[in-house]
Amino acid sequence: MEKIVGREYEIAFMNSIYESDRSEFIAVYGRRRVGKTFLIRNVYNNKISFHLTGVANASLRMQLANFNLQISKTDEAHLYNPAENWLTAFEQLRGYLEKQQGRKLVFIDELPWFDTVRSGFISALEHFWNSWASMRDDVVLIVCGSATSWMVNKLINNNGGLHNRITRRLKLEPFNLYECELYLKEKNIELNKYQLIQLYMAIGGIPYYWNEVQRGLSAQQNIDEMCFSEKGLLQNEFYNLYRSLFKNYQQYIVIVKALATKSKGLSRIDIVRITKLPNGGSSTKALEELEASGFIRRYLPFGKKKKDSLFQLVDFYSHFYLKFINNTKIREGGNWLNIIDTPKFRAWSGYAYEQICLYHLPQIKQALGISGVYTEVSSWRSKKSEPGAQIDLVIDRRDGIINICEFKFSINPFNVNSKYAKELQNKIGVFKYETSTRKAVHLTMLTTYGVVKNANSIGLFQSDYNMEILFDKSR
Repeated sequence: MEKIVGREYEIAFMNSIYESDRSEFIAVYGRRRVGKTFLIRNVYNNKISFHLTGVANASLRMQLANFNLQISKTDEAHLYNPAENWLTAFEQLRGYLEKQQGRKLVFIDELPWFDTVRSGFISALEHFWNSWASMRDDVVLIVCGSATSWMVNKLINNNGGLHNRITRRLKLEPFNLYECELYLKEKNIELNKYQLIQLYMAIGGIPYYWNEVQRGLSAQQNIDEMCFSEKGLLQNEFYNLYRSLFKNYQQYIVIVKALATKSKGLSRIDIVRITKLPNGGSSTKALEELEASGFIRRYLPFGKKKKDSLFQLVDFYSHFYLKFINNTKIREGGNWLNIIDTPKFRAWSGYAYEQICLYHLPQIKQALGISGVYTEVSSWRSKKSEPGAQIDLVIDRRDGIINICEFKFSINPFNVNSKYAKELQNKIGVFKYETSTRKAVHLTMLTTYGVVKNANSIGLFQSDYNMEILFDKSR
Protein backbone atom coordinates (compact mmCIF):
# COMPACT_ATOMS: atom_id res chain seq x y z
CA MET A 1 0.00 0.00 0.00
CA GLU A 2 1.22 3.50 -0.86
CA LYS A 3 2.74 5.36 2.07
CA ILE A 4 0.82 8.24 3.68
CA VAL A 5 2.58 11.58 3.32
CA GLY A 6 1.92 14.29 5.89
CA ARG A 7 -1.41 13.98 7.75
CA GLU A 8 0.47 13.61 11.04
CA TYR A 9 -2.32 15.12 13.16
CA GLU A 10 -4.97 13.03 11.41
CA ILE A 11 -3.01 9.79 11.86
CA ALA A 12 -2.50 10.44 15.57
CA PHE A 13 -6.18 11.33 15.91
CA MET A 14 -7.32 8.11 14.24
CA ASN A 15 -4.93 5.93 16.23
CA SER A 16 -6.23 7.45 19.47
CA ILE A 17 -9.76 6.50 18.43
CA TYR A 18 -8.82 2.89 17.88
CA GLU A 19 -7.09 2.74 21.25
CA SER A 20 -10.05 4.31 23.07
CA ASP A 21 -11.71 2.34 25.89
CA ARG A 22 -15.23 2.99 24.57
CA SER A 23 -17.23 2.53 21.40
CA GLU A 24 -16.66 5.36 18.93
CA PHE A 25 -18.78 6.79 16.11
CA ILE A 26 -16.57 8.90 13.83
CA ALA A 27 -17.58 11.06 10.87
CA VAL A 28 -14.83 11.81 8.34
CA TYR A 29 -15.70 14.33 5.67
CA GLY A 30 -14.07 16.61 3.12
CA ARG A 31 -14.31 17.44 -0.53
CA ARG A 32 -13.95 14.92 -3.32
CA ARG A 33 -10.39 13.73 -4.12
CA VAL A 34 -8.95 14.97 -0.82
CA GLY A 35 -7.87 11.47 0.26
CA LYS A 36 -10.40 10.41 2.92
CA THR A 37 -10.72 6.77 1.89
CA PHE A 38 -6.98 6.42 1.32
CA LEU A 39 -6.24 7.76 4.79
CA ILE A 40 -8.71 5.47 6.55
CA ARG A 41 -7.63 2.36 4.67
CA ASN A 42 -3.97 3.12 5.20
CA VAL A 43 -4.19 3.90 8.93
CA TYR A 44 -6.48 1.01 9.83
CA ASN A 45 -5.46 -1.43 7.07
CA ASN A 46 -5.96 -4.99 8.43
CA LYS A 47 -7.86 -3.73 11.50
CA ILE A 48 -11.06 -3.20 9.49
CA SER A 49 -13.64 -5.84 10.38
CA PHE A 50 -16.17 -4.82 7.73
CA HIS A 51 -15.96 -2.34 4.86
CA LEU A 52 -18.90 -1.17 2.74
CA THR A 53 -18.88 1.48 0.01
CA GLY A 54 -22.05 3.07 -1.33
CA VAL A 55 -22.93 2.88 -5.01
CA ALA A 56 -23.54 6.22 -6.72
CA ASN A 57 -27.08 6.88 -8.02
CA ALA A 58 -28.20 3.34 -7.16
CA SER A 59 -31.60 2.07 -6.07
CA LEU A 60 -32.32 0.62 -2.63
CA ARG A 61 -32.35 -2.84 -4.13
CA MET A 62 -28.90 -2.38 -5.65
CA GLN A 63 -27.45 -0.94 -2.42
CA LEU A 64 -28.77 -3.91 -0.44
CA ALA A 65 -27.36 -6.30 -3.05
CA ASN A 66 -24.03 -4.51 -2.64
CA PHE A 67 -24.23 -5.06 1.13
CA ASN A 68 -24.98 -8.74 0.65
CA LEU A 69 -21.97 -9.17 -1.62
CA GLN A 70 -19.68 -7.48 0.89
CA ILE A 71 -20.81 -9.34 3.98
CA SER A 72 -20.78 -12.67 2.12
CA LYS A 73 -17.23 -11.97 0.95
CA THR A 74 -16.17 -10.92 4.46
CA ASP A 75 -17.73 -13.94 6.20
CA GLU A 76 -17.38 -16.75 3.65
CA ALA A 77 -18.16 -19.39 6.26
CA HIS A 78 -21.75 -18.20 6.57
CA LEU A 79 -24.56 -18.10 4.00
CA TYR A 80 -26.31 -14.73 4.08
CA ASN A 81 -29.72 -14.31 2.53
CA PRO A 82 -30.22 -10.99 0.74
CA ALA A 83 -31.64 -8.47 3.21
CA GLU A 84 -35.02 -6.97 2.34
CA ASN A 85 -34.33 -3.74 4.19
CA TRP A 86 -31.57 -1.94 6.08
CA LEU A 87 -32.79 -3.02 9.50
CA THR A 88 -32.26 -6.64 8.48
CA ALA A 89 -28.91 -5.80 6.87
CA PHE A 90 -27.58 -4.17 10.04
CA GLU A 91 -28.86 -7.09 12.09
CA GLN A 92 -26.78 -9.38 9.87
CA LEU A 93 -23.79 -7.14 10.43
CA ARG A 94 -24.35 -7.20 14.20
CA GLY A 95 -24.45 -11.00 14.15
CA TYR A 96 -21.18 -11.16 12.24
CA LEU A 97 -19.42 -8.67 14.51
CA GLU A 98 -20.45 -10.46 17.70
CA LYS A 99 -18.45 -13.46 16.56
CA GLN A 100 -15.27 -11.35 16.25
CA GLN A 101 -12.72 -11.02 19.03
CA GLY A 102 -11.28 -7.68 20.16
CA ARG A 103 -11.93 -4.25 18.65
CA LYS A 104 -14.53 -4.27 15.86
CA LEU A 105 -14.02 -1.57 13.23
CA VAL A 106 -16.77 -0.94 10.68
CA PHE A 107 -15.98 1.41 7.80
CA ILE A 108 -18.90 2.69 5.69
CA ASP A 109 -17.65 4.80 2.79
CA GLU A 110 -19.65 7.28 0.67
CA LEU A 111 -22.41 7.23 3.27
CA PRO A 112 -24.62 9.87 1.56
CA TRP A 113 -25.12 7.54 -1.42
CA PHE A 114 -27.07 5.11 0.79
CA ASP A 115 -29.62 7.76 1.76
CA THR A 116 -31.99 7.32 -1.16
CA VAL A 117 -35.69 8.27 -1.02
CA ARG A 118 -37.62 6.06 1.43
CA SER A 119 -34.62 3.77 1.88
CA GLY A 120 -34.81 3.80 5.68
CA PHE A 121 -31.02 3.73 5.83
CA ILE A 122 -30.53 6.50 8.40
CA SER A 123 -33.19 5.03 10.71
CA ALA A 124 -31.52 1.61 10.50
CA LEU A 125 -28.09 3.13 11.15
CA GLU A 126 -29.52 4.93 14.20
CA HIS A 127 -30.95 1.66 15.50
CA PHE A 128 -27.69 -0.22 14.93
CA TRP A 129 -25.71 2.35 16.90
CA ASN A 130 -28.22 3.21 19.64
CA SER A 131 -29.47 -0.29 20.42
CA TRP A 132 -26.21 -2.23 20.13
CA ALA A 133 -22.88 -0.58 19.24
CA SER A 134 -23.08 2.34 21.68
CA MET A 135 -23.86 -0.03 24.55
CA ARG A 136 -20.55 -1.83 24.07
CA ASP A 137 -16.96 -0.67 24.49
CA ASP A 138 -15.35 -2.43 21.54
CA VAL A 139 -16.97 -0.99 18.38
CA VAL A 140 -15.51 1.68 16.10
CA LEU A 141 -18.00 2.86 13.48
CA ILE A 142 -16.31 5.17 10.99
CA VAL A 143 -18.40 6.75 8.25
CA CYS A 144 -17.13 8.85 5.40
CA GLY A 145 -18.54 11.02 2.62
CA SER A 146 -17.57 13.62 0.03
CA ALA A 147 -20.96 15.35 0.10
CA THR A 148 -19.84 17.55 2.98
CA SER A 149 -23.15 19.37 3.37
CA TRP A 150 -24.97 16.04 3.76
CA MET A 151 -22.43 14.83 6.30
CA VAL A 152 -22.83 18.00 8.36
CA ASN A 153 -26.59 18.49 8.10
CA LYS A 154 -27.91 14.93 8.02
CA LEU A 155 -25.37 13.26 10.29
CA ILE A 156 -23.29 15.54 12.50
CA ASN A 157 -26.16 17.98 13.15
CA ASN A 158 -28.85 15.29 13.08
CA ASN A 159 -31.93 16.21 15.13
CA GLY A 160 -33.34 12.71 15.26
CA GLY A 161 -32.05 9.44 16.68
CA LEU A 162 -28.44 10.29 15.85
CA HIS A 163 -28.54 13.62 17.70
CA ASN A 164 -25.23 14.02 19.57
CA ARG A 165 -24.30 10.40 18.77
CA ILE A 166 -21.19 11.26 16.75
CA THR A 167 -18.36 10.90 19.27
CA ARG A 168 -15.62 12.37 17.03
CA ARG A 169 -15.45 14.20 13.73
CA LEU A 170 -12.60 14.83 11.31
CA LYS A 171 -12.74 17.24 8.38
CA LEU A 172 -9.92 16.32 6.03
CA GLU A 173 -8.47 19.49 4.54
CA PRO A 174 -6.43 19.80 1.33
CA PHE A 175 -2.65 19.57 1.63
CA ASN A 176 -0.79 22.72 2.55
CA LEU A 177 2.43 23.63 0.72
CA TYR A 178 4.59 21.74 3.22
CA GLU A 179 2.64 18.54 2.56
CA CYS A 180 2.68 19.04 -1.23
CA GLU A 181 6.46 19.43 -1.19
CA LEU A 182 6.78 16.35 1.01
CA TYR A 183 4.46 14.39 -1.29
CA LEU A 184 6.51 15.14 -4.41
CA LYS A 185 9.77 14.32 -2.64
CA GLU A 186 8.33 10.88 -1.80
CA LYS A 187 7.83 10.45 -5.55
CA ASN A 188 11.39 11.66 -6.22
CA ILE A 189 10.10 14.78 -7.96
CA GLU A 190 12.19 17.87 -7.31
CA LEU A 191 10.64 21.29 -7.94
CA ASN A 192 11.70 24.53 -6.32
CA LYS A 193 9.31 26.46 -4.09
CA TYR A 194 8.39 28.98 -6.76
CA GLN A 195 7.27 26.17 -9.08
CA LEU A 196 5.39 24.44 -6.25
CA ILE A 197 3.48 27.66 -5.62
CA GLN A 198 2.65 27.92 -9.33
CA LEU A 199 1.20 24.42 -9.23
CA TYR A 200 -0.73 25.15 -6.05
CA MET A 201 -2.26 28.27 -7.60
CA ALA A 202 -3.68 26.11 -10.40
CA ILE A 203 -4.73 22.90 -8.63
CA GLY A 204 -4.80 23.71 -4.91
CA GLY A 205 -3.83 21.10 -2.34
CA ILE A 206 -5.88 18.15 -3.57
CA PRO A 207 -3.63 15.04 -3.28
CA TYR A 208 -5.36 13.26 -6.17
CA TYR A 209 -4.37 16.10 -8.48
CA TRP A 210 -0.79 16.19 -7.20
CA ASN A 211 -0.49 12.51 -7.98
CA GLU A 212 -0.66 13.53 -11.65
CA VAL A 213 2.52 15.64 -11.43
CA GLN A 214 5.17 14.03 -13.62
CA ARG A 215 8.83 13.72 -12.86
CA GLY A 216 11.15 15.63 -15.20
CA LEU A 217 8.57 18.26 -16.17
CA SER A 218 8.50 21.85 -14.97
CA ALA A 219 5.47 23.28 -13.17
CA GLN A 220 4.38 24.97 -16.41
CA GLN A 221 4.70 21.74 -18.39
CA ASN A 222 2.78 19.80 -15.75
CA ILE A 223 -0.04 22.35 -15.77
CA ASP A 224 -0.12 22.15 -19.56
CA GLU A 225 -0.30 18.36 -19.43
CA MET A 226 -2.92 18.09 -16.67
CA CYS A 227 -5.18 20.96 -17.69
CA PHE A 228 -4.86 21.58 -21.42
CA SER A 229 -4.04 18.25 -23.06
CA GLU A 230 -6.81 16.04 -24.41
CA LYS A 231 -6.15 13.29 -21.85
CA GLY A 232 -5.40 15.63 -18.95
CA LEU A 233 -7.16 14.71 -15.71
CA LEU A 234 -8.28 18.29 -15.07
CA GLN A 235 -9.49 19.01 -18.58
CA ASN A 236 -13.01 17.77 -17.71
CA GLU A 237 -12.88 17.54 -13.93
CA PHE A 238 -14.89 20.71 -13.25
CA TYR A 239 -18.38 19.52 -14.15
CA ASN A 240 -17.73 16.00 -12.88
CA LEU A 241 -16.72 17.47 -9.52
CA TYR A 242 -19.88 19.50 -8.96
CA ARG A 243 -22.15 16.85 -10.48
CA SER A 244 -20.87 14.25 -8.03
CA LEU A 245 -21.42 16.43 -4.97
CA PHE A 246 -24.62 18.39 -5.46
CA LYS A 247 -28.15 17.72 -6.63
CA ASN A 248 -29.23 20.40 -9.09
CA TYR A 249 -25.52 21.07 -9.52
CA GLN A 250 -26.18 23.64 -12.28
CA GLN A 251 -27.34 26.11 -9.61
CA TYR A 252 -24.07 25.72 -7.74
CA ILE A 253 -22.01 26.21 -10.88
CA VAL A 254 -23.91 29.41 -11.70
CA ILE A 255 -22.94 30.79 -8.27
CA VAL A 256 -19.31 29.73 -8.64
CA LYS A 257 -19.10 31.34 -12.09
CA ALA A 258 -20.48 34.59 -10.71
CA LEU A 259 -17.95 34.62 -7.86
CA ALA A 260 -15.10 33.92 -10.30
CA THR A 261 -15.74 37.34 -11.89
CA LYS A 262 -15.16 39.28 -8.66
CA SER A 263 -11.91 38.51 -6.86
CA LYS A 264 -12.85 40.29 -3.62
CA GLY A 265 -16.20 38.50 -3.43
CA LEU A 266 -19.88 39.33 -3.67
CA SER A 267 -22.66 39.89 -1.17
CA ARG A 268 -25.62 37.54 -1.14
CA ILE A 269 -27.78 40.27 -2.71
CA ASP A 270 -25.27 40.73 -5.53
CA ILE A 271 -25.07 36.97 -6.12
CA VAL A 272 -28.84 36.72 -6.48
CA ARG A 273 -28.90 39.76 -8.78
CA ILE A 274 -26.11 38.51 -11.06
CA THR A 275 -27.21 34.86 -11.22
CA LYS A 276 -30.96 35.64 -11.34
CA LEU A 277 -31.49 32.80 -8.86
CA PRO A 278 -34.51 33.02 -6.52
CA ASN A 279 -33.93 35.12 -3.42
CA GLY A 280 -35.01 32.36 -1.07
CA GLY A 281 -34.11 29.18 0.74
CA SER A 282 -32.68 27.33 -2.26
CA SER A 283 -30.02 30.01 -2.84
CA THR A 284 -29.18 30.14 0.86
CA LYS A 285 -28.83 26.35 0.93
CA ALA A 286 -26.56 26.38 -2.13
CA LEU A 287 -24.28 29.00 -0.57
CA GLU A 288 -24.15 27.09 2.71
CA GLU A 289 -23.31 23.82 0.95
CA LEU A 290 -20.62 25.40 -1.22
CA GLU A 291 -19.10 26.92 1.91
CA ALA A 292 -19.27 23.65 3.88
CA SER A 293 -17.58 21.86 0.97
CA GLY A 294 -14.70 24.36 0.87
CA PHE A 295 -15.42 25.86 -2.56
CA ILE A 296 -16.29 29.30 -1.28
CA ARG A 297 -15.72 31.20 1.94
CA ARG A 298 -17.87 33.72 3.75
CA TYR A 299 -15.90 36.52 5.36
CA LEU A 300 -16.66 39.71 7.22
CA PRO A 301 -14.75 42.86 6.24
CA PHE A 302 -13.07 44.64 9.16
CA GLY A 303 -15.54 46.59 11.28
CA LYS A 304 -18.60 45.31 9.38
CA LYS A 305 -21.70 43.50 10.64
CA LYS A 306 -22.85 40.00 9.72
CA LYS A 307 -25.29 41.33 7.12
CA ASP A 308 -22.30 42.79 5.26
CA SER A 309 -20.65 39.40 4.76
CA LEU A 310 -19.08 38.67 1.38
CA PHE A 311 -18.74 35.34 -0.41
CA GLN A 312 -15.51 34.56 -2.24
CA LEU A 313 -14.44 31.68 -4.50
CA VAL A 314 -11.48 29.97 -2.84
CA ASP A 315 -11.26 26.64 -4.67
CA PHE A 316 -8.06 27.01 -6.69
CA TYR A 317 -8.93 24.53 -9.43
CA SER A 318 -12.45 25.93 -9.98
CA HIS A 319 -11.07 29.44 -10.35
CA PHE A 320 -8.28 28.29 -12.67
CA TYR A 321 -10.72 26.27 -14.79
CA LEU A 322 -13.10 29.18 -15.26
CA LYS A 323 -10.28 31.62 -16.04
CA PHE A 324 -8.21 29.53 -18.41
CA ILE A 325 -9.36 25.97 -19.19
CA ASN A 326 -13.01 26.63 -19.99
CA ASN A 327 -13.56 27.32 -23.70
CA THR A 328 -9.85 26.90 -24.48
CA LYS A 329 -9.12 24.83 -27.58
CA ILE A 330 -7.07 21.71 -26.90
CA ARG A 331 -3.72 21.70 -28.66
CA GLU A 332 -0.71 19.42 -28.64
CA GLY A 333 0.98 21.57 -26.03
CA GLY A 334 2.06 25.04 -25.05
CA ASN A 335 -1.36 26.43 -24.12
CA TRP A 336 -0.26 27.45 -20.65
CA LEU A 337 3.19 28.60 -21.71
CA ASN A 338 1.56 30.98 -24.22
CA ILE A 339 -0.65 32.49 -21.50
CA ILE A 340 2.13 33.19 -18.99
CA ASP A 341 3.16 36.83 -18.72
CA THR A 342 -0.07 38.17 -20.21
CA PRO A 343 -2.20 40.75 -18.35
CA LYS A 344 -4.78 38.03 -17.71
CA PHE A 345 -2.11 35.82 -16.14
CA ARG A 346 -0.77 38.62 -13.96
CA ALA A 347 -4.24 39.48 -12.63
CA TRP A 348 -5.00 35.83 -11.88
CA SER A 349 -1.61 35.06 -10.30
CA GLY A 350 -1.90 38.01 -7.93
CA TYR A 351 -5.30 36.81 -6.75
CA ALA A 352 -4.23 33.15 -6.51
CA TYR A 353 -1.11 34.00 -4.51
CA GLU A 354 -3.23 36.06 -2.14
CA GLN A 355 -5.50 33.03 -1.63
CA ILE A 356 -2.48 30.81 -0.93
CA CYS A 357 -1.32 33.25 1.73
CA LEU A 358 -4.78 33.36 3.33
CA TYR A 359 -4.95 29.55 3.35
CA HIS A 360 -1.56 29.47 5.09
CA LEU A 361 -2.50 31.86 7.86
CA PRO A 362 -1.04 29.54 10.58
CA GLN A 363 2.33 29.81 8.82
CA ILE A 364 2.08 33.61 8.68
CA LYS A 365 1.22 33.79 12.39
CA GLN A 366 4.13 31.47 13.14
CA ALA A 367 6.51 33.77 11.26
CA LEU A 368 5.13 36.78 13.12
CA GLY A 369 5.63 34.96 16.42
CA ILE A 370 1.96 35.22 17.37
CA SER A 371 0.77 31.61 17.11
CA GLY A 372 -0.37 31.73 20.74
CA VAL A 373 -1.98 35.18 20.54
CA TYR A 374 -5.75 35.49 20.04
CA THR A 375 -6.44 37.17 16.70
CA GLU A 376 -9.39 38.14 14.54
CA VAL A 377 -8.78 38.00 10.80
CA SER A 378 -10.54 40.01 8.10
CA SER A 379 -10.02 42.21 5.05
CA TRP A 380 -10.79 45.92 4.79
CA ARG A 381 -11.92 48.43 2.22
CA SER A 382 -12.29 52.17 2.63
CA LYS A 383 -15.85 53.47 2.92
CA LYS A 384 -14.88 56.38 0.70
CA SER A 385 -13.21 54.22 -1.96
CA GLU A 386 -9.92 56.02 -1.50
CA PRO A 387 -7.34 55.12 -4.17
CA GLY A 388 -5.47 52.02 -3.01
CA ALA A 389 -7.27 51.97 0.35
CA GLN A 390 -8.00 48.24 0.29
CA ILE A 391 -6.25 45.67 2.45
CA ASP A 392 -5.90 41.95 1.67
CA LEU A 393 -5.49 40.76 5.26
CA VAL A 394 -5.99 42.45 8.61
CA ILE A 395 -4.77 40.54 11.67
CA ASP A 396 -6.28 42.20 14.72
CA ARG A 397 -4.30 41.01 17.73
CA ARG A 398 -5.29 41.00 21.39
CA ASP A 399 -1.79 42.20 22.32
CA GLY A 400 -2.51 45.70 21.01
CA ILE A 401 -1.19 45.40 17.45
CA ILE A 402 -2.87 45.19 14.05
CA ASN A 403 -0.90 43.66 11.17
CA ILE A 404 -1.86 45.02 7.76
CA CYS A 405 -0.64 42.41 5.26
CA GLU A 406 0.17 42.90 1.59
CA PHE A 407 0.87 40.03 -0.82
CA LYS A 408 2.79 40.29 -4.09
CA PHE A 409 3.58 37.51 -6.57
CA SER A 410 6.59 38.15 -8.81
CA ILE A 411 9.38 36.24 -10.51
CA ASN A 412 12.05 38.48 -8.94
CA PRO A 413 12.50 40.30 -5.62
CA PHE A 414 9.71 42.88 -5.46
CA ASN A 415 10.75 46.47 -6.15
CA VAL A 416 8.79 49.08 -4.18
CA ASN A 417 8.65 52.24 -6.28
CA SER A 418 7.68 55.66 -4.94
CA LYS A 419 4.11 55.37 -6.24
CA TYR A 420 3.48 52.07 -4.44
CA ALA A 421 5.15 53.35 -1.25
CA LYS A 422 2.77 56.33 -1.21
CA GLU A 423 -0.17 53.99 -1.83
CA LEU A 424 0.81 51.88 1.20
CA GLN A 425 1.25 54.94 3.38
CA ASN A 426 -2.15 56.12 2.23
CA LYS A 427 -3.70 52.78 3.18
CA ILE A 428 -2.32 52.98 6.69
CA GLY A 429 -3.46 56.56 7.13
CA VAL A 430 -6.98 55.96 5.81
CA PHE A 431 -7.31 52.72 7.82
CA LYS A 432 -6.33 54.48 11.07
CA TYR A 433 -8.65 57.39 10.40
CA GLU A 434 -11.74 55.37 9.37
CA THR A 435 -11.41 52.67 12.04
CA SER A 436 -10.33 55.05 14.81
CA THR A 437 -8.11 52.28 16.10
CA ARG A 438 -5.83 52.98 19.05
CA LYS A 439 -3.71 49.94 18.33
CA ALA A 440 -0.27 50.09 16.73
CA VAL A 441 -0.53 49.32 13.00
CA HIS A 442 2.30 47.21 11.54
CA LEU A 443 2.70 46.86 7.78
CA THR A 444 3.67 43.30 6.80
CA MET A 445 4.81 42.29 3.30
CA LEU A 446 4.78 38.73 1.95
CA THR A 447 6.24 38.28 -1.53
CA THR A 448 7.73 35.37 -3.44
CA TYR A 449 11.38 36.47 -3.27
CA GLY A 450 11.31 39.27 -0.72
CA VAL A 451 11.51 43.04 -1.13
CA VAL A 452 14.38 44.96 -2.73
CA LYS A 453 15.97 47.20 -0.12
CA ASN A 454 15.81 50.75 -1.44
CA ALA A 455 14.88 54.26 -0.28
CA ASN A 456 11.18 53.47 -0.69
CA SER A 457 11.10 50.18 1.21
CA ILE A 458 13.50 50.77 4.11
CA GLY A 459 11.51 51.68 7.20
CA LEU A 460 8.16 51.11 5.47
CA PHE A 461 7.59 47.53 6.67
CA GLN A 462 7.64 46.24 10.23
CA SER A 463 8.10 42.75 8.81
CA ASP A 464 9.02 41.46 5.35
CA TYR A 465 8.79 37.77 4.42
CA ASN A 466 9.22 35.66 1.31
CA MET A 467 7.48 32.47 0.20
CA GLU A 468 9.74 30.28 2.35
CA ILE A 469 7.55 30.88 5.41
CA LEU A 470 4.52 29.41 3.62
CA PHE A 471 6.24 26.00 3.58
CA ASP A 472 6.39 25.78 7.37
CA LYS A 473 4.88 22.66 8.92
CA SER A 474 2.36 24.65 11.02
CA ARG A 475 -1.33 23.76 10.85
